[in-house]
Amino acid sequence: MQLKEFVSQALVDIIEGVRDAQGKVNLPGAQVNPHINSGTAELTKLGMAWASGRAAHLVRFDLAITATEGSGTKGGIGVLAGAINLGSSGQSNSENVTASRIQFAVPVTLPDAS
Repeated sequence: MQLKEFVSQALVDIIEGVRDAQGKVNLPGAQVNPHINSGTAELTKLGMAWASGRAAHLVRFDLAITATEGSGTKGGIGVLAGAINLGSSGQSNSENVTASRIQFAVPVTLPDAS
């Protein structure tokens, strides 16, 4: 799986998971991601931001990646078992492997409870 596919799918799965949970909660007063009208300081302490009048959750990624280059290989950074790996195809007699770590956060506004 390519890095961009991993990040994209993780974000989509989070949003769809929230929407799915919202549809399954049937108890009075219980809501998944209720609309919050105030409390910006409290949201910031929880790693959230305020965007367009709504709470935006920061989805944090901390990924270990390796990049492999070699003769006869085809490059491209990908994900394997929770870590990022460079996918390769073909045969190679010589390889250079570089390990790195990337950290970033993506703000996401989740669907409000209806």
